[in-house]
Amino acid sequence: MIEVALLGTGGMIPLPNRFLTSLYCRINGRYIMIDCGEGTQISLKILGWGLKNLDVICFTHFHADHILGLPGLLLTIGNYGRVEPLYIIGPSNIKNIVEDLCSIAPEIPFELIVIEQDYFTENIFELHNFSIDILPVDHSLDCLAYKINLPQKGKFDLKKAESLDLPKPFWSKLQCGENVEYHGKIFTPQMVLGRERKGIKICYCTDSRPTDEMINFVRDSDLFVCEGIYGEDEKLDKAILKKHMIFSEAATVAQKANVKELWLTHFSPSMPHPEEYLSFASDIFANTIVAHDRISKTICFSDK
Repeated sequence: MIEVALLGTGGMIPLPNRFLTSLYCRINGRYIMIDCGEGTQISLKILGWGLKNLDVICFTHFHADHILGLPGLLLTIGNYGRVEPLYIIGPSNIKNIVEDLCSIAPEIPFELIVIEQDYFTENIFELHNFSIDILPVDHSLDCLAYKINLPQKGKFDLKKAESLDLPKPFWSKLQCGENVEYHGKIFTPQMVLGRERKGIKICYCTDSRPTDEMINFVRDSDLFVCEGIYGEDEKLDKAILKKHMIFSEAATVAQKANVKELWLTHFSPSMPHPEEYLSFASDIFANTIVAHDRISKTICFSDK
């Protein structure tokens, strides 16, 4: 399963009751963060989820409302006693950006492994039992959408296990994904598991205009977190000028991509009550939620 929360739902500037957009996912006690604007760690403290086991921070782009919270967050993690490396992923030039930001946080006691993605090449990052895909999107500067994939192993096949010349105490290791060596022979998990079942897919896109590539990227996702900078359709021209999406455009992407659920986020500070505009999205895609800070959800594997 994946537990997912939005630490903030604001765009441009934080408000007293709304921090800047940041996604936080918990997978088997490990954490992934996407974007880290000013005030992110305050909202995380309120949420009450862990921080020390944060493995990866992904950045969509380098506008200040998406990255200014990084130095303080890293210092806090260091104060919690972390010593293992932490990965940072982002568009081209992220190494220079992180280096500049961390010049005010020189006491970080762990290694930062910074992965700079080619804006024109889709990449896959794998760690533990999850993977992260990227997609270049259409904003005013290089920007990436992210997809978190958690695969589900096949069911344990008793007949397959019984056909192996392997004592039963080793079966549980294979079932947990470990290889086993016995009498000079290597046994792999595939030898006792059925076909891989449907996993979990979480997609996150902010900031961007809608594109056909985006629709294909988020297709059939369990949760699609997407920006809706403005609620009403009358603000479309303004959104186009700033290379953002309005509610109805995000809902159209969700509808065309056959996602299960849409969370709207990254609201303009000129829109203090975004829930008032829900119908602009829900009339197109019914399972739309206008998100709020620290909204959370647990997504479990299906049996299929």
